[in-house]
Amino acid sequence: MNENVVLTPERILEVTEDVLRRFGLAKATVVDVARALDVSHGSVYRHFPSKASLREAVAKRWLERVSTPLANIAESSSPAPAKFDRWLRALFAAKQKRYLEDPEMFATYLTLAREACKTVNGHKTCLTGQLELILSDGVKQGTFQIADTKATAQAIFDAVTRFHHPAHADEWNDPLLPGRIDTLLALLLRGIEAPRKR
Repeated sequence: MNENVVLTPERILEVTEDVLRRFGLAKATVVDVARALDVSHGSVYRHFPSKASLREAVAKRWLERVSTPLANIAESSSPAPAKFDRWLRALFAAKQKRYLEDPEMFATYLTLAREACKTVNGHKTCLTGQLELILSDGVKQGTFQIADTKATAQAIFDAVTRFHHPAHADEWNDPLLPGRIDTLLALLLRGIEAPRKR
């Protein structure tokens, strides 16, 4: 055991992800993480006071990989309808990519989502806030007609759940999925578009 190792929260989280992939959420322990880092479990607890806090931090880090690129789209100066379409497609693609390429961590996220943990709820709030920003931009640009952007953002987020929520991951291999996404996004855009002036 090497107690001279310089531990950072980021390094602990990287190793914790690897441990979760190997053992799964139910079996992975802080001792497993400490062993992989070649330190005592007390060293890990100095940065994360409990297994629950470590697990939440891993989930937060994983979810930020989804929300950060989406924030860049939401904050861009593109026309709102194009931004709306791009943001939603990027959300679906990010979740589906993680399901296909990182199934162990995706399973961890699914468990946390079912527990409605604080981090997952914060992620949803972050995403609906980004969507609300896009809708507000559309109202300012005169391309969207929406009375309540916050309520509409939540309604749209709920309407597209099957394309991004992990509980629906088994449906994402459906070859008809891209066509269904196209149809739903076109319908949603028509519903919020401002009437064209004659």
